[in-house]
Amino acid sequence: MAVGLINGRLAADEEARAEVDVLNSRLEKTSQLTKKIQACLARLDATGKSVRDVAGPLSGETKKLQVLGNNIDAVIAAIEKLRSPADSKNDEEQIIRMGPEKAGLPNYLASIKRLNKALNDMKASNLRSTQQTVADLQRLVKTGNSQLESSFDKLLRSETPRAIEPLHYLTKNMPFPVLSQEKITRLGLMNSYLTGVHQQNTGAGSSQESPVIKIYAEVRAQYLLSTLGNLATASTNTAKKKTPEAVYRAGTNGMGTYAQAMEGLFLAEYDNICSIFMREDWGPVFQATCQPALVELGRTLRELNSHIKSHITTDCYLAYEIVEIISSLSNNLENRTGELKSSLAAALKPIRETAKSSLVDLLEETKRQVNSLQTLPADGAPTPLATQTMQRLQSMVNFLRPISSIMISIGDGGWKSAAASKGGATDTIPSLVSFDVGADGQEIFAHYCADTIETLLSSLDARARVLYQQKKAVIGVFLANNVTVIERMINESGLVTLLQSRLQVLDVWRKKATALYTETCKEISIHLFDTVHTNRTARPGSGQGMVSSASIMKGLSSKDKEKIKGMFTAFNSGFEDMVARHKQFTMEKEVRQMLAQDVQHMLEPLYNRFWDRYHEIDKGKGKYVKYDKGSIAAVFRSLY
Repeated sequence: MAVGLINGRLAADEEARAEVDVLNSRLEKTSQLTKKIQACLARLDATGKSVRDVAGPLSGETKKLQVLGNNIDAVIAAIEKLRSPADSKNDEEQIIRMGPEKAGLPNYLASIKRLNKALNDMKASNLRSTQQTVADLQRLVKTGNSQLESSFDKLLRSETPRAIEPLHYLTKNMPFPVLSQEKITRLGLMNSYLTGVHQQNTGAGSSQESPVIKIYAEVRAQYLLSTLGNLATASTNTAKKKTPEAVYRAGTNGMGTYAQAMEGLFLAEYDNICSIFMREDWGPVFQATCQPALVELGRTLRELNSHIKSHITTDCYLAYEIVEIISSLSNNLENRTGELKSSLAAALKPIRETAKSSLVDLLEETKRQVNSLQTLPADGAPTPLATQTMQRLQSMVNFLRPISSIMISIGDGGWKSAAASKGGATDTIPSLVSFDVGADGQEIFAHYCADTIETLLSSLDARARVLYQQKKAVIGVFLANNVTVIERMINESGLVTLLQSRLQVLDVWRKKATALYTETCKEISIHLFDTVHTNRTARPGSGQGMVSSASIMKGLSSKDKEKIKGMFTAFNSGFEDMVARHKQFTMEKEVRQMLAQDVQHMLEPLYNRFWDRYHEIDKGKGKYVKYDKGSIAAVFRSLY
């Protein structure tokens, strides 16, 4: 059994050795094949190197030939391209010669754009052979642009009347006319092209110097100027006075209509401009178009200003009205267009400065008029100057809005200094930086009215003391009458709401007037203060009633009785003289009642006391005691 196992192993080893031999044989064959392949690769590499050495120069030359061929093709194409405009020049020239009207605007613009493109291409090539063609194209483009400008001018003029009648549109509340939509479209196309050409030629970003803008501004400016010309003349003519002392009444000057027409025309023109020009050109074109009309407005306002200065006391209200009218015009135009504020402010400046200085001038004129009075009414009647001054303040209330803005600009109390009033900011239309935004213009005007009244009354008081030669009674009557006239005119007008809290200035002067008038009463009342001494037996005891006049008489000495008689006589004389003069004075109803009451309150109690004590001095004969209580009361009542 062991032998069998050994034999089996030997057989297996023999089989394994046979397989190894087979594998070794195959490995040797593989090695031989590898060597052959390596030899082939070496030969192939040597052959490829030879090919590369031969083919490399041939490939470089081929590429050069390809580039040269492409360049030749490009030159041929460029030559063909350059020849094309020259070939089509005659066709384009024919269109240009026809003009935009005959050729049709779209066709004309397309032609001139093609010419421009061809010209730019030729300039870029910089070939000497194309110089003549470039010159011809430049001439054609220049001719085309010139004809387009002429066409713009012709079309615009054909649509622009020499002038229109503005009152026709104002009275019928119709909008002012604008250019037709069809014409606006044509004008807009021409402007768009010509503005682009101008910017390209000048290299500027702005088109303000564009010939189209100049044409538009020239043509439309003349239309605006001619249309507004008659209204400008009417504004100066309606300011002329038929009577030198006539006071200006609101709305009687033509400036309101002038400004209304100007606003309507300017806004219609702005609509035209916005439809034709580019947005960045709206403002400059609008300014240029409106400028001649604004210059004429400035001339008109200067002429009116000269007139107002010559009639400041009667026509200062025209200045106030113009300030409001032009300020409103400026605000309306600025809100719609954002333009013309500075131009209108410059035009308004002379009138506004006159309006501001008038506040000082009117106060000075009040003083001057009072000081120039050579006589005053002998009966103490009020002076017409009081009425005139109050009428002026009443008239100012009708222009409260512009006056309020002026008051704010000069400040509270600014009228007290001519320098403060006449010196001011260069911007004559008020802005938030030119005055205190918290100020109340109406309140400042009320202060101005109070100052005017104070100036008037203090001037009248000083003049009355000179002309009445210190006659206090007539001075008192005169002042009281003027105070009453002033108060009445305040209460009967729009001044009452403004001055209601400031009427204490009148109370002060009313008390002064009363004090002056009742000086006579003080002189008369001296005669009612007895200084005689009666016997003690004549005095009433405690708990007893009033001592009778007869009892008092018994206690007087002869000397005291004569003194009492003299006091009655002196009182009668002074009292009767005072009553006579009181009735001779011209007094306003309120003044007569006020002064009569003051006289009665001052004298009647004193007289009644004196009469109670001493009326038995003449035992009812009336020789010395002319008035009993009832009769003197009747006299006092007659003073009312």
